Amino acid sequence: MYTFEKPDNLVDLFEESIAKYPDNPMFGTKNEAGEYEWVTYRRIGTRVDNLRAGLAQLGVTSGDAVGIIANNRIEWAICAFAAYGLGARWVPMYEAELTQIWKYIVTDSTIKVLFVSKPDILEKIAAFPREIKTLEKMILIDGAGDGTMAWLEELGSRNPVPSIKPGPHDVAALIYTSGTTGDPKGVLLSHGNFTSNSLAGQKFYPEFKQNDRGLSILPWAHSYAQTAELYTFINLGASLSFMENVKTLPADMKKVKPTFLIAVPRVFNKIYDGIQARMSQEGGLKKRLFDMAVGSARKRRELEAACRSSLLTNIMCRLGDRLVFSKIREGFGGSLRGAMTASAAMNPDISRFFFDAGIPIYDCYGMTETSPAITMNCPSAYKIGSVGRAIDKVRIVIDKSVVEEGAEDGEIVTYGPNVMKGYHNKPHATSEVMTADGGIRTGDRGKIDKHGFLFITGRIKEQYKLENGKFVFPTSLEEDIRLIPYVENVMIFGENKPYNVCLIVPDFLALAKFAKDRGLPADHKALAENREVQELIKKEVAAALKGKYGGYEIPKKFIFIHENFTVENGTLTQTMKLKRRVVVNQYKEMIEGLYTEK
Repeated sequence: MYTFEKPDNLVDLFEESIAKYPDNPMFGTKNEAGEYEWVTYRRIGTRVDNLRAGLAQLGVTSGDAVGIIANNRIEWAICAFAAYGLGARWVPMYEAELTQIWKYIVTDSTIKVLFVSKPDILEKIAAFPREIKTLEKMILIDGAGDGTMAWLEELGSRNPVPSIKPGPHDVAALIYTSGTTGDPKGVLLSHGNFTSNSLAGQKFYPEFKQNDRGLSILPWAHSYAQTAELYTFINLGASLSFMENVKTLPADMKKVKPTFLIAVPRVFNKIYDGIQARMSQEGGLKKRLFDMAVGSARKRRELEAACRSSLLTNIMCRLGDRLVFSKIREGFGGSLRGAMTASAAMNPDISRFFFDAGIPIYDCYGMTETSPAITMNCPSAYKIGSVGRAIDKVRIVIDKSVVEEGAEDGEIVTYGPNVMKGYHNKPHATSEVMTADGGIRTGDRGKIDKHGFLFITGRIKEQYKLENGKFVFPTSLEEDIRLIPYVENVMIFGENKPYNVCLIVPDFLALAKFAKDRGLPADHKALAENREVQELIKKEVAAALKGKYGGYEIPKKFIFIHENFTVENGTLTQTMKLKRRVVVNQYKEMIEGLYTEK
């Protein structure tokens, strides 16, 4: 059993910050004029008190489940902390989700009160109270009048109810996994899971203070953004704003001027691809200056690695920083000191680019079942290509017994106060991942170097054997292919087959100039089926993989598709992970056709 530091529950974490930072800006949202307005910690504390009392009037007590279907917004946090203050279990769900998934989660978690963001979502689930016995009340967040959140807060303001302080082992939330291999599983995370994870992360970033400001990009319905962003920023008295949507992200960055971002590699990959494409299209002096800045920074890194320096290289770096890299930093608002990424591995080349540009990206690792952090890179200790070292009170063991004999890596097994209590209503699934001595099997392959840095080498559940018995780790191949400017998305397939094949979604924006110069059609479907485009991308794939992978790993045949993998069409999870079996089923005939054609 672990000893938890204070605060060891989310109610104390929240209330202590309200008392310590009452006049600090807590949340920033856009007004009708497109400018950000900020709400103080004191104001949010009052609203939480009122809503907690309102929920008590509805009969919510310790152990009940309170759910929400909403994107990140001020009310999301208010509802969560109001529920925690009654000892209730918090069950968040995504707005962009299938109705049957909402119904499954509401039923499985036995939600008693459900907050719903918008009238159109409320209309979709109007039958839930009749169909789900435990669901007693649905509350609309937007709007006024009976049955809305405003009504419930007003009701509570007239009947105050003090908060209760849960213990560190009490369940705080059920975070449902994406369901890539079956029904979603409700991960039972305790108050101590969340608080210990947040406090451990803060020890890696001691320079993170109350005057820091973030821009919320990732959904709080996932444990990564909940812990690393929401709970950590609140504990420090820092400020969080909300991006309007993905399209407004560049403009939102400039308005908010974030100092630190909680993100995923995909955010930086898209920015990197956009920069590369723009430089290639503009050419001329801008392209030469860009290449000079990148080349000088690379040269300086190489010299530093050899404990050397060059006056000329340093001068060129300063010039490149002023003319090129400073413009990139301005695109992030001009105040960004760094970013944390997780959910997938950063491509080392992209990491080095942003480090050179003065925007260090610290790769971290974890999973929903570990609240989520297991390891972190940070300013004082990082290795590009790794996912960092174990955080405070967390221990990692590499189990080689489950991989092929002679392998340098093995399955990552981790222990600590971050490990979940189990899967809700799924004892068998729990026993499959939990070890007898309290650890959890991550399902990921990895190795630890002599300095304690963890390197992810594959995913045990996603690895497969070719017909010849050779192992393939598709995610590594996909990450390198996705780095090609002309590629938007990719999936490698080859399980029990003689060779790998590759499904590619071209980046039609990056292909625009190529298509225009050759008089090719702009239509996405026609472009994806065009032989010139396909040969261009095939050559780029061969060049990207040559010398890095064995010949048996490199895909022999390709399928080019015009519809991207997205959350909306069910091929990506909410955390942007590929649902392989969905993609394989969708393109089954085309894939099988590649193996039968001569």
